[in-house]
Amino acid sequence: MAYCRAACAAFVLFAAAGLSGCVTLPPNAPRSPQDPLESWNRGVYKFNDVLDRHVAKPVARGYVHYVPSPVRTGVSNFFSNLETPTAMINDLLQGQIRAAGSDLGRFVLNTTAGLGGLLDPATAAGIDHNEADFGETLGVWGVHPGPYLVLPLLGPSDLRDAPARVVDAYTNPLEYASNTDVTYGLWGLNLVKTRASLLPFDQTLKNAFDPYAFMRDAYLQRRAYLIEQVHEANQDDSGSSDGTPP
Repeated sequence: MAYCRAACAAFVLFAAAGLSGCVTLPPNAPRSPQDPLESWNRGVYKFNDVLDRHVAKPVARGYVHYVPSPVRTGVSNFFSNLETPTAMINDLLQGQIRAAGSDLGRFVLNTTAGLGGLLDPATAAGIDHNEADFGETLGVWGVHPGPYLVLPLLGPSDLRDAPARVVDAYTNPLEYASNTDVTYGLWGLNLVKTRASLLPFDQTLKNAFDPYAFMRDAYLQRRAYLIEQVHEANQDDSGSSDGTPP
């Protein structure tokens, strides 16, 4: 499968990042208990940063500058629609039945009336958009995130979420495209689109005292928040089904 080949390529990049050497931490620098691999992670972070500054960011800026806004919106809609089955499956695994039904409705409407997802009539129809992934599902099930982990190209993750990305890949329709060239082309376009969407946050990261720690803490806090939100939603649904107020 295409994703397996991409995963192998990512592993090679990860090894290359590791061969570039771990970063030596200052002796009095504060340590995060969630980041026991900090020296290694900072090395991968530096590797990613070099690629970002010399490749990803210039390409993303060119994409924003030269591609008309309506086209970029259509690209974002298209990839968002492809991610909907992943969200729907994980909604079910998390016990979020109403969210799964909403995602199913979005996928059917946007795929048909939305010309394969290029348009987003589901939002105009008031159908909620949900995001869920298998790493989040594992967290809802009580699996500990483990150490923070920086992945080559993909950036922030942890020992729970990183392998869960493989599971999510197999719930994305793009994985089953018969033309490998099309798959890789769309995969690359999705990376460019994702990097372009992060351009407004570049200045915030640049102004951070320690961009690495800022990104790490933001990632870990957001993942914990998303999982807590699911727990609260499940408690509310449970209370409603028992006839008691949420």
